[in-house]
Amino acid sequence: MDLEYTVADGIATITLNRPKLKNAFTFEMIADWAKALRDAAADPAVRVVVLTGSGKGFCSGVDLDTLLDVADEPLEHKSMLHDRIHQVARALEDLDKPVIAAINGDAVGAGLDMALMCDMRFVARSARLSEGYIRLGLVPGDGGCWFLPRLVGQAKALELLLSGDFVDAEEAHRIGMVNRVYDDEKLLEETYAFAAKLAAKPALPVALIKRTVRMSERMDQRASLDLISSHMSVVMSTDESRKAMAAMRESLRGSR
Repeated sequence: MDLEYTVADGIATITLNRPKLKNAFTFEMIADWAKALRDAAADPAVRVVVLTGSGKGFCSGVDLDTLLDVADEPLEHKSMLHDRIHQVARALEDLDKPVIAAINGDAVGAGLDMALMCDMRFVARSARLSEGYIRLGLVPGDGGCWFLPRLVGQAKALELLLSGDFVDAEEAHRIGMVNRVYDDEKLLEETYAFAAKLAAKPALPVALIKRTVRMSERMDQRASLDLISSHMSVVMSTDESRKAMAAMRESLRGSR
């Protein structure tokens, strides 16, 4: 299969599986990708999602051969993006569970955008990242102009978007594009170790923290504080929270 979806120990893994083509995606893969995210959202056994690629590349973007099936008309090209490729971005927007991109190799164009729209990015030391569209005379078609400035700032984002230059893993980490850099052979081990840590956290607070962070990007401070006060009141009413706070009080009493 060109895209694999598995679940184990509370962690769902989406693996792009076209290593000979650097995991370039087709429209069929996009449909399966979006479905996998919706399945993860609906499955209470899934607490965290990991996205990675097989072989030595993460994702080189859309398979250009698939574009041959798209009529050379503006509305057809818009539909190709909005109705097909953007399914993944919309499914991720609806997913309250943490999503980690384990970038095991080069991520280029839409392949990089797919990583940028995840919540966190852990990257192999040998990987290189590039928006790349400009080298084909294109504009970023999968959200790069929205996601990248929010990670690295507008000026740096414009530098990368307009030049199409590659950045290595260490530079990507320095500018805030990725969270962590690991030696290639340690990437998945470390990613799953962190995912397991998140999977062990209480699910409702994790979901509400992620939801609040995402929604706060579009709110002023007063609205965000009002939102979090509502979330806090809901969380504090759960048995899980009550037990955790009771255990903390007992621990504090014992340390006096």
